[in-house]
Amino acid sequence: MWVGEQPAPMQPRRQPPAPGSRDPRAAGPKLALLLWFVLQGAAAAAAAAPAEPEGRAPAGEAGDPTAAGLPRGILQQAARAALHFFNFRAASPSALRVLGAVHQGRARVDPQKGCQVELVFSTESYDLEAGGGRGGKCSARVFFRNQKPRPAVNVTCTRLVGKEQRLREDRRLYARLRQLHSPFRASLPDSHGRVEASLRPIWDLAFLGSSYVMWEKTTQFSQYYLAQLRSVNHWKTSDGAIDFDYTVLLHEFPTQEILPCGIHLVWYPGKPLKVKYQCESLQTPEEASGTVEGSAAAPTELTHL
Repeated sequence: MWVGEQPAPMQPRRQPPAPGSRDPRAAGPKLALLLWFVLQGAAAAAAAAPAEPEGRAPAGEAGDPTAAGLPRGILQQAARAALHFFNFRAASPSALRVLGAVHQGRARVDPQKGCQVELVFSTESYDLEAGGGRGGKCSARVFFRNQKPRPAVNVTCTRLVGKEQRLREDRRLYARLRQLHSPFRASLPDSHGRVEASLRPIWDLAFLGSSYVMWEKTTQFSQYYLAQLRSVNHWKTSDGAIDFDYTVLLHEFPTQEILPCGIHLVWYPGKPLKVKYQCESLQTPEEASGTVEGSAAAPTELTHL
């Protein structure tokens, strides 16, 4: 059964009877007969009208999510999971995206397997200093397995930063990162929620690597946000890649748990991202520390126009 999440049409407000208006029940026989014919015609039209698609919710968060077997906000949940996966696969700090708005979508529930969501959503640039013109639109198919993390994602996005421009920006960021001293000790953002411009490349790269962790740990009932970067160790490598060990705090919803994760990241402009991580949490074997080199196990399509 498909459960849609689309805005409901606005109903016209019922106007109160005008002062001095007559009650139809007190009208004469002619008016009563006229009302009878009107009601009969309305009933016939309703019977002939096509039925609403089965399971389509009239408004908001998938109608009654309890009855549908869906958590509230399943479209937003799927959009964020798709973006985490997209950011990781794009492997570009200059092309990081955040969720703008979900425009349309539907969800199908299989009680034995899980929930499949198809949706269209808009994105915004993660770098607020980039200004306008960097929005985009994505379509995605996300499959949440029952009570299990690491949703399968297929996502296509358009109107993103051009490949050549993205590579130029990544190379400038790479040059700044190569000049960092190790170890770097600071909390980002600071106590006022700010990230200094000189430290922004560190934060962006941490967000990029954390996107993989957040995608892997997302379920249909839980999602993660990068709350803080606690520490960074920058290692020199013979091949010139940026090699970081760092600790982040992930904020989990809806439990509000703060989850510390140690992440090892290797990045070079234009090449796939390499990530290993270990989170301090009670985990099932399937949720234990992840390792990836260059790709993930879920299908994807990345389109840049």
